[in-house]
Amino acid sequence: MKNEELLISAKALLETQPNRIALLSNASAFIFDTFENLNWAGFYLLEDQQLTVGPFQGHVACSTIPLGQGVCGRSAVSRKTIIVDDVLSDTNHIACDANSRSEVVIPIVINDKLFGVLDVDSPIYSRFDQEIVEFLESFVKLLVKSIDF
Repeated sequence: MKNEELLISAKALLETQPNRIALLSNASAFIFDTFENLNWAGFYLLEDQQLTVGPFQGHVACSTIPLGQGVCGRSAVSRKTIIVDDVLSDTNHIACDANSRSEVVIPIVINDKLFGVLDVDSPIYSRFDQEIVEFLESFVKLLVKSIDF
């Protein structure tokens, strides 16, 4: 399926969720089911000046991540998407799953306030090409419209 078709499906899914937990749960399931070779897709949410694991699909995750630490913490602070083709070569990577080899993190900013991040991991090196990253960034833009924050 092309990005445009995926975004139409995502929009229909995201618009019909009854609350934030359902929204984020189904959003993570949608990503996990849409792309092959993932071992984690989910959210870390800003809570008490740190990122706390939210709804996700995949292996057991780190419960909290300090702002500025790891790929998620760096993306949260910079408010920029970060793509890591080889997490083993990233000295600031936090290894929640020893099988992860690449990662992409997209910050979620609502009304100029950090809400959290979308984190997607793969056991494959260089898994996240520009097309996937652009889809995930567009997905987050759709998601932001549905989050009550």
